Amino acid sequence: MSTAIREKLPADVLALEQRLHAYLPDEQVERIRKAYLIGANAHAGQVRKSGEPYITHPVAVARILAELGMDAETIIAAILHDTLEDTPLSRVELESEFGPTVTALVDGVTKLDRVKFRSLQEAAAESFRKMLLAMARDLRVILIKLADRLHNMRTLAAMAPEARERIARETLEIYAPIAQRLGMNKFKSELQDLGFRALHPMRHRVIDARIKSVLGNRREAMAKIEVALSSRLTQENVAHRVVSRIKSPYSIYAKMRAEHKSFVQVMDVYGFRVVTRLTMECYHALGAIHSLYKPLDARFRDFIAIPKANGYQSLHTVLFGSFGAPIEIQIRTEDMDQIAERGVAAHWVYKTAAEPGSAAQARAREWVAGLVDAQVREPSSLEFLENVKVDLFPDDVYLFTPKGRILALPRNATALDFAYAVHTDVGTHAVAARIDRKLAPLRQRLNSGETVEVITAPSAVPTPQWLEWAVSSKARTAIRHFLKRLQHEDAVEFGHRMLDRALDARGVSLDAIPVAALDRYLAEAKFKRLEELLADIALGNRMPDQVAAQLAQARGAPDAQALQRSAEKILINGSERGVLSFGNCCNPVPGDDIVGYLSAGKGIVVHRHDCPNMPEYKKMPERIVAIGWDRDVTGDYRARLRIVVDNKPGVLATVAAAIAEGDSNIENVEYQERDLQTSALLFTIEVRNRKHLADVMRRVRRAAVVHGVYRYP
Repeated sequence: MSTAIREKLPADVLALEQRLHAYLPDEQVERIRKAYLIGANAHAGQVRKSGEPYITHPVAVARILAELGMDAETIIAAILHDTLEDTPLSRVELESEFGPTVTALVDGVTKLDRVKFRSLQEAAAESFRKMLLAMARDLRVILIKLADRLHNMRTLAAMAPEARERIARETLEIYAPIAQRLGMNKFKSELQDLGFRALHPMRHRVIDARIKSVLGNRREAMAKIEVALSSRLTQENVAHRVVSRIKSPYSIYAKMRAEHKSFVQVMDVYGFRVVTRLTMECYHALGAIHSLYKPLDARFRDFIAIPKANGYQSLHTVLFGSFGAPIEIQIRTEDMDQIAERGVAAHWVYKTAAEPGSAAQARAREWVAGLVDAQVREPSSLEFLENVKVDLFPDDVYLFTPKGRILALPRNATALDFAYAVHTDVGTHAVAARIDRKLAPLRQRLNSGETVEVITAPSAVPTPQWLEWAVSSKARTAIRHFLKRLQHEDAVEFGHRMLDRALDARGVSLDAIPVAALDRYLAEAKFKRLEELLADIALGNRMPDQVAAQLAQARGAPDAQALQRSAEKILINGSERGVLSFGNCCNPVPGDDIVGYLSAGKGIVVHRHDCPNMPEYKKMPERIVAIGWDRDVTGDYRARLRIVVDNKPGVLATVAAAIAEGDSNIENVEYQERDLQTSALLFTIEVRNRKHLADVMRRVRRAAVVHGVYRYP
């Protein structure tokens, strides 16, 4: 390109090219310039909220990526990342000019604005899901998206207040944690701080001012510590550089909230980073520093031997100095420092998944592959996004399998999460665990360094309670998928029984309905298979009597009005929990006279015949289902007892002991009313049947402090 044309390029483009010439050959810089000219032409006439030409945004995004040393294809895709969405430039034109790789990158970043969704949240969740699939093919998609979000956050002031708040919240909840998960701490810190400033400007301003005040007062002490560290390392012939670390306003705010500490408590620490050339020098430096200041017990972490899940490596130690506050030290090599700041983008040489560019990139691909596997089984974009948020916790726990393999799980992970991390089948059939050789339940929380062995049984399967124990997205997605499949199977079987009963009342059976008539009905109702219709009936979305009437009419059966309703009840044994639930208003247990009520979307809710809400339900007889208990009933059922006791210390323990002697678990206890002499306690307990409930009530009634025991309501 001639000097005259070059001089016509805007200053931001010239600055970008200057940075690119530092690490890319001239022909690739020429391709990037061509991308700019095409992008500028496509965005001609478009302006940002700030009033600047729109093309300044893609150029700024490209500049952020150029600072990371990203390859030419990534820079080109960054310059053109909004063209498919916001300009007439077509995918075909883009591919003919720059090839399929750049086109795939641009398409991966493009949002789904043209698709209609039920809510803004669903649109954002589906956009994220689409971006994730593109990430799985090429990690550079998320790097472009993070750079795009970073520049948008830097220029957020031009947006309307509502948009500012929404974008800032999304940045803090999704994009900053993704940057951290990919090891890109520099991006993470700036995204967090910009998000915090936009969401809570006053809090940010106050904390920022106090940080500057504290640092001003500590300047002399920090200089003395830095000189002491440097002198000691020089004596040991360890090539190094020492950098003081300053907490950002957001990190201080987050720590104050999470640990319920005051500003003074959070800031009462000196932070330094020691950077060496070689890994062995890190350990040499650690020994030298520990001889200078005494280390605090149990505050040493070796992330070099056991790197974090995002590839981060460093030695962490906390020392007790002579300045009245702890000294936090991080020790790492120059390469480790680059990876800590840039994560997957450090030393970027893009390769195939089989030949990853770095350990951080390999770990990132493994994480993304796990998320892709999860999204295949999670049909709801909103639920999938919630699971991903859970998986983006900043603190991991590191655990060992019996064979020494290291697994990283989110903070507060349980033995159940560990089982699913080993393999989905191991999780599905888990019954217990051995933690450091001691038997433990699946709900047991895990701590870093523990060795965990999962105990399985072929008959074991997930229950709804497992969702309360699981923390990781992989475990929660797998459990929810299993329960939904179980619910569908239960619903199909139960719906079949309900439709059979309704048809029987009309003197018809399902087998007697002509196939053509059944297919026609399914097509009109927009069902692909009979199983879908049966499940819809069981879930209360379609009345069995109405379906039976239409099918019977197609068969030429007598008018339904002229027929008696079948007296036959549908028998339940308690294993149908996927499609049955039990009313909290009356808490039926096996042995009670019961009736079913079809609730749309929930399926059949079982109530006692004497339920206080029964008069209301009987106003809609078409939703009433005749059900009864089968001979063999399994499971535990919730019951509530109102127990009147003496108002004096120790009565709660006495009653609880009596219930435990009756082989019943207590779910909840609350005081209902109290006076000078007596108190009324409301116990929610678990029983097997009406006989078991009566036995528990008898045992409680025998206690000297008890005046009366009543089933409630």
